[in-house]
Amino acid sequence: MIERLNRDCFCLTLDRERLTAALHDALGQPGLEQLIAQRNPHLFSAHPVFISHAHAQRMRDVVQALEHVAALPGYRAAVLDYAPAAAQRRPGNPGVFLGVDFHLERGRLDLIEINTNPGGALLSAVLARAQRACCDEMQGMIPSGTAVDRFEAEVLAMFQREWRDAGRSGAPRRIAIVDTAPQQQYLYAEFLLYQQLFARAGIDAVVLDPAELECDGHVLRQRGQGAAIDLVYNRLTDFALDAPEHAALRRAWDSDSAVITPHPQAHAVYADKRNLALLCDAQALRALGAEPAAAELLAAHVPHTEIVGAANAERLWAQRRNLFFKPWAGYGSRAAYRGAKLTRGVWEAIVQGGYVAQTLAPAGERRIGPASAPTALKFDLRAYADIGQVLWLTARLYQGQTTNFRTPGGGFAPTFEQPAPQA
Repeated sequence: MIERLNRDCFCLTLDRERLTAALHDALGQPGLEQLIAQRNPHLFSAHPVFISHAHAQRMRDVVQALEHVAALPGYRAAVLDYAPAAAQRRPGNPGVFLGVDFHLERGRLDLIEINTNPGGALLSAVLARAQRACCDEMQGMIPSGTAVDRFEAEVLAMFQREWRDAGRSGAPRRIAIVDTAPQQQYLYAEFLLYQQLFARAGIDAVVLDPAELECDGHVLRQRGQGAAIDLVYNRLTDFALDAPEHAALRRAWDSDSAVITPHPQAHAVYADKRNLALLCDAQALRALGAEPAAAELLAAHVPHTEIVGAANAERLWAQRRNLFFKPWAGYGSRAAYRGAKLTRGVWEAIVQGGYVAQTLAPAGERRIGPASAPTALKFDLRAYADIGQVLWLTARLYQGQTTNFRTPGGGFAPTFEQPAPQA
């Protein structure tokens, strides 16, 4: 039934008026919902993606197996061996949630990558508040308002947990949501959603560029402001905090002047794409101490991945049509290439280092209306996971080589999970 719904259901489940109202309520600033619609016309899709209960449960199982492996001393030693200097420090807090991205195509589920600062969580929650069932088959699939409330509460609890696990008492008084030129970021609206989420919990929150920070080795502050920043929600893509413009944040990390989450070690353990070459190898995982069932489950769902180098370059070039090439420190599909479209010039740059080659895992297909002349879009699935538990599922609809927010009819899409079969 699920494949048929993704192929033949042309219903529009998004109530635009309810979405505007939900954004208005969540953002707390009149008029911002219109600004978002103007700046990001393809942020939200009106079409859901359907997924079976069995596949959703398999995603949860894979996430639990990933957490089991990530906790192994042998695995951590292996991945930290090639990690940058900043990642060698292990704080008490594990880091806020992961985005574990999957492709689901013709029943095959593949974990294609892991992100430590995934966007879209709170945006997907707002989107869920604006859904309506438009046919009998959708009954029981649409998340309830209670489920959305619970997810948002779990997100807040994650940050409070980070504070405690870092050895702090009480609660953070001030949180900085940090990214480069945040007002220019495509997902700036989500920073404002986090700001309001923290504010409703009585926590002052500011959205800042890292250049606005200063740190004396004891306290992290907004430049020219007296109040200390207790916790940083780090949305930067400089995962090692090595860039000169991030010096204040790096000093705060090195001196433990503020709780930073996610942090360099979290990225090194979970999101460095070189790790995928281990996660797809059951024998290597078992040798590092993984339980056999977890090792086999990960190997069955992580496409074969290897680090590109001089020794395998000739073979990988010959096999390129069945491969996808990604920079191991990359993000958001930047500088990623489908092998079939590679030019010799790009290949020469890839061979110089910094890339992994992953067996091509086709994205799923979702057809959208009108039914008389449907358009086929690709979709991927994202599980927002915290210490081994999937908190929320969303999807992204797009056309092209990689995920984007430029496709008419595409964007973040609600994931409707088929109810579990009755016992």
